[in-house]
Amino acid sequence: MLTACCGAFAQTHTTVRHYKERIDDTPPEIAQAEDAIQKNDFAGAETLLKKALDKDPNNYQAWFDLGFVLNRLGRTDESIAAYRKSVAAKPDVFESNLNLGLMLARGNNPEAEQFLRAATTLKPTEHTDEGQARAWLALAHLLETKKPDDALQAYRKASELTPKDPEPHLSAGLLHERQKEFSDAEAEYKQAVTLDPHSADPQTTEAAIGLTNIYMKSGRLGEAEPLLRRLAAERPDDAGIHLQLGRVLAAQGKKDDAIAEIQTALKLAPADADAQRDLADLYASAGKNDLAETAYRALIAAHPNDAELHRGLGKALLLQKKFPEAQQEFLTAVRLKRDWPEVYVDLAFAANENKNYDLTIRALNGRNMLNAEMPPLCFFLRASAYDHLRDYKHAAVDYHRFLDVANGKYPDQEWQATHRLIAIEPKKR
Repeated sequence: MLTACCGAFAQTHTTVRHYKERIDDTPPEIAQAEDAIQKNDFAGAETLLKKALDKDPNNYQAWFDLGFVLNRLGRTDESIAAYRKSVAAKPDVFESNLNLGLMLARGNNPEAEQFLRAATTLKPTEHTDEGQARAWLALAHLLETKKPDDALQAYRKASELTPKDPEPHLSAGLLHERQKEFSDAEAEYKQAVTLDPHSADPQTTEAAIGLTNIYMKSGRLGEAEPLLRRLAAERPDDAGIHLQLGRVLAAQGKKDDAIAEIQTALKLAPADADAQRDLADLYASAGKNDLAETAYRALIAAHPNDAELHRGLGKALLLQKKFPEAQQEFLTAVRLKRDWPEVYVDLAFAANENKNYDLTIRALNGRNMLNAEMPPLCFFLRASAYDHLRDYKHAAVDYHRFLDVANGKYPDQEWQATHRLIAIEPKKR
């Protein structure tokens, strides 16, 4: 599945500047420091703020600005310490509680919840609804893992404050989906998409991708396809959308269209191993075995120890009647994954085509050792191998086993088994 990721997550977790308060007696060092911050002169701002704090160690505004500056300079621990002092000096400031909570959340510090919850109860200096919504979003992201119900409630609070913002619905949808609450996830994704159905905004698009995931998981491929086609038209350079559309088309049996979409995805993202594998498998299922062979060989060059790729290549070779090469690929697959019953059958068929009857028998006996149920044709195949080796006793046993389970489904082989038994079994007197 294509994974929708919350594009606003990083923005939500970015610290904010303190909106300047109109304070007549703001110390000149702080005013100069804030001018330096506007010019991205963080080193200069740090020097000025420390001078201000030497004069007034409890100036919450200076500590706040210093926390912002130290964060920009990459000195996280010092930034957190500065924000703590700002909150201690004046606990009822929205921005300092928010930034301290965000900084602690980055380090998975459990104290983050305390300060983010405090921020949700305080009034931002400006843009009240947007600021409080941001605090609720940050709190929701923090709570997702340990308190998912509280997180969903926080997302609802954020959506009430900013009803035109798709991000709370997108994030809630993702959380519902992870909890396998697919109907709730679908409702949230639809809300996000409905806010602006033709928007190219990343959040709206991600919600649409999430919605297609829900459709696919519930087998509603017919609903997923038109949504993905719209997304592909709106974002033609998005490899992930073309890949998702290709998978939906393949699941509906529209193989040629699926191949075209996955080829487009690979033109946009040539190194995508999942798309390469999807295309190889699709070539094989569409009977394009020469193209499948080329695709599997390229994948095996990068992943030589992948048993599934060797089996895929072996089957493509088998269908092209390249029996010796097919046999070798199945042998490699068995060596890499000895507990895989199906590949033993593939190996047996390839070995039989190569008239390697000993290997045919060994492969089928190897499957038996895994306690896997033997398909009817495998009894016939092993009987025929014993027959060619003139081991008529074991051949007869397997011919009888085959006839006991065939039930008229394999008329040609049943006719052969019956007549070979007449030829090889001792005549009763």
